[in-house]
Amino acid sequence: MDITPSSNVAFSPAVKAIQAARGSREGYARMERRGGWRTEITPDLAGFIAATRSFYLASASAEGQPYIQHRGGPPGFLRVLDAETLAFADLSGNRQYITLGNLSENQRVQLFLMDYAQQRRVKIWGEARVVTDDPALLQTLVPDGTTARAEQAIIIRVTAWDTNCHQHIPQRFDAEEVLRAITERDERIAALEVEVARLRGG
Repeated sequence: MDITPSSNVAFSPAVKAIQAARGSREGYARMERRGGWRTEITPDLAGFIAATRSFYLASASAEGQPYIQHRGGPPGFLRVLDAETLAFADLSGNRQYITLGNLSENQRVQLFLMDYAQQRRVKIWGEARVVTDDPALLQTLVPDGTTARAEQAIIIRVTAWDTNCHQHIPQRFDAEEVLRAITERDERIAALEVEVARLRGG
């Protein structure tokens, strides 16, 4: 039985031809014989998603004109609904609606999730739909403390996902993480200074 590997979502015949010419096709062919990329959201991926604070969303028009949009929020703003579905509340912004326009004629999307602190990245391919008539769902997706208006929900059915190696990812930390580390260091220094003063006085 011929089973189309999930990696075909990215490895088109043209891509495979270049892989063959550059010497990497056999390695990816072995991966494809094992089933290709993963298609279900594993517990590890769900944990990665729950911690993410931003991602890049790529879409394209019917003619193939690409567009990439950054989405950000508190950890958990991108939700796992089940083993093959993600969702997030689409908050009001600059009202260009390029992504919505693209999705109205081409549902294919890709998400690029970055963890700069741990130098990790995850690529997710899927098909997205816009939901405007489910206020209960939208309410569950709006992060706590959000003041921007939620215009609609975007639901993504995952078709494949893969991780990348850490090569060339610059290591960066959120300002909150840096402040927490500095605070912990300062508290430790203060405690040590008190201990030193006690020992000198003793």
